[in-house]
Amino acid sequence: MLEEYEFILSLKLLEFEIRQITSYTSAFPKCYTMLKNKLDDLSDFIYKEENIQNWPLWQSNIEVQELSRNVREASIRALRVLEKYQAGHGEKDEIQQSKYMDLLSDSVRSEVACLQIVQQSKVLFIGSGAFPVSALIIAQVTGAEVVGQDLDQEAVELAEQAAAMSDRINRVSFTHQPLKELAFVQEATHIIVASHVANKQEVLEDLRQLASSRVKISIRYGNGLKSLFNYTWPEGNHLPGWTQSRASTVSQLYDTVILEKAMQMKEV
Repeated sequence: MLEEYEFILSLKLLEFEIRQITSYTSAFPKCYTMLKNKLDDLSDFIYKEENIQNWPLWQSNIEVQELSRNVREASIRALRVLEKYQAGHGEKDEIQQSKYMDLLSDSVRSEVACLQIVQQSKVLFIGSGAFPVSALIIAQVTGAEVVGQDLDQEAVELAEQAAAMSDRINRVSFTHQPLKELAFVQEATHIIVASHVANKQEVLEDLRQLASSRVKISIRYGNGLKSLFNYTWPEGNHLPGWTQSRASTVSQLYDTVILEKAMQMKEV
């Protein structure tokens, strides 16, 4: 019982500290380093073996569920704030060196191999953010054409600045157009939905109508402890017209489910 209370207290402290440090960044830029370190602490908390083992025992606790949602909202907001700062300050800022970025880079490379993205591929990344690490790594590793989409216009403008420092800028572009107005959706061979996109089901419904019958869709998500830093995906989620396969490893910051239209699978 004591361990459970300690876990609950840890969640409360994480939420409080992340929210407070995020608010401090507007007054004192040095607090961005504090924020980066606190998000790294959250990553360590998610990977802590003791927490992983105990989560099944405590996940049904109503207070744990509420605190987990609060930590997720605080951490996702903090990451967006941090990304905008990083994108606006270029490679000179030491803040870019973080455990989170290292883990994300490894996860993206693993995802590229799993999805079999090659130079001829056309990749749409939904929820690319202001500091588009995933989009840039995909372009750099594969040479594929990549379009990052985000509804936040400021994030798109900052992502373009970050991409300008990359040697793959001609293969990467960004837009804040809604999916229904974006012609590239129909051209895409691969579509990746970021784990920080909350309305995944709505996005998937749009893609059902707009995307090619041969597209591969990777939905990033995080359940269990990973839900502290990612929006969830229902276990056993039945999606008529889609085939699903899991592609996840313990080392990743997020898990992924790969969707393909059932028509495509019948043709193979």
